[in-house]
Amino acid sequence: MMMKKTTLALALAATLAAGAAQAEVRIGFSGVLSGPMAALGQDQYDGFMLALEQLGGKFGGQPVTVLREDDQLKPDVGAQIVQKFIERDKVNAIVGLGFSNVLMAETRRLKDAGVVALSTNAGPAPIAGKACLPNLFVLGWQNDGMSEAMGKYVKDQGYKNVYLMTSNYQAGKDKLNGFKRFYGGKVANEVYTPLGQLDYAAEIAAAQNAKPDALFVFYTGGIGINFTRQLNQAGLMGKLPFFSESLIDANSVAALKEQAVGAIYGTPWAPTLDNPANKKFVEAYEAKYKRTPTEFSVNGYDAANLLNAAVASLGGKVNDNKAFAAAVKKAGAEFPTVRGKFAFNSNNMPIQHFYAYQVVQEGGKITYKQLAQVLTDHQDAYVAECKM
Repeated sequence: MMMKKTTLALALAATLAAGAAQAEVRIGFSGVLSGPMAALGQDQYDGFMLALEQLGGKFGGQPVTVLREDDQLKPDVGAQIVQKFIERDKVNAIVGLGFSNVLMAETRRLKDAGVVALSTNAGPAPIAGKACLPNLFVLGWQNDGMSEAMGKYVKDQGYKNVYLMTSNYQAGKDKLNGFKRFYGGKVANEVYTPLGQLDYAAEIAAAQNAKPDALFVFYTGGIGINFTRQLNQAGLMGKLPFFSESLIDANSVAALKEQAVGAIYGTPWAPTLDNPANKKFVEAYEAKYKRTPTEFSVNGYDAANLLNAAVASLGGKVNDNKAFAAAVKKAGAEFPTVRGKFAFNSNNMPIQHFYAYQVVQEGGKITYKQLAQVLTDHQDAYVAECKM
């Protein structure tokens, strides 16, 4: 009888231990954390970790372990990281997922495994349409969105002949397509430069010679900073109306200072967006990291709060990938976003507002002024192609 009791006790202890192990939520974060684009990945990670800290290190009451990897902006490295997260680390969800070219290389493994995946940067057109996945959610924006907002804003301002420039990769193509879709006017030229190029003197000279009404570009991170500095050096800033998206953020403005003043950009969020949750977020982020958050910080922050809501709705049981994905989808319209309003469309892309903001100098301080709410409850152009 004593042996039977001991056996039952051991079995119960093993069951409880297994339950405790299952209660841990394992998150893999993958993004670019080195090179000229490192700030974008770091901002996503820092936003995510700030929210997790505010949640007491738990999602839905369950302890969270976060594993972090640098994809180096290389598609093959990103794909290897995702495979490692899934097969060796046994994560419950993957966050980050890099630039569009990296994310596209990761989608096959994500599809095969079915693990919940939250992109906190890229939203390439293919995964918004025919290649959409039920377990892949975009927390930032479908790539075209901010450019669509700028296209409409530029059209509304009466510009008739616009010069377009971007890096030559999936996101760059999406961005210019989005701009043209809502602009509808004459395009003076459409220039694609190598991803990672830092010297734009020749391209800026060509743009100047074309004599357009305005210039629209998509360049991010260190690339965007270099481009804007060279635009100033050419004497065009303040003379040629300058519109962009993903170029202007707190990091680039901190580097450019007065050189950024006058730039107009499209975005679903800004540090000065007026709602209580955003004010608290900006204050907490600045207190912790000693810098102003960016859109990428917001994407990471929102991703953590979304996962918290989804895990809570499941009572902490996240081992069923399909149930977890369904919970994330539902929580998309309920979690406390600093954007004020957010929901997932049927293709798991965001439905959200887009604004036009301008970098201005007020009282000796550089800040962000909202010019217009350009698109309201905006849906991407590819949702009808998604057959989930």
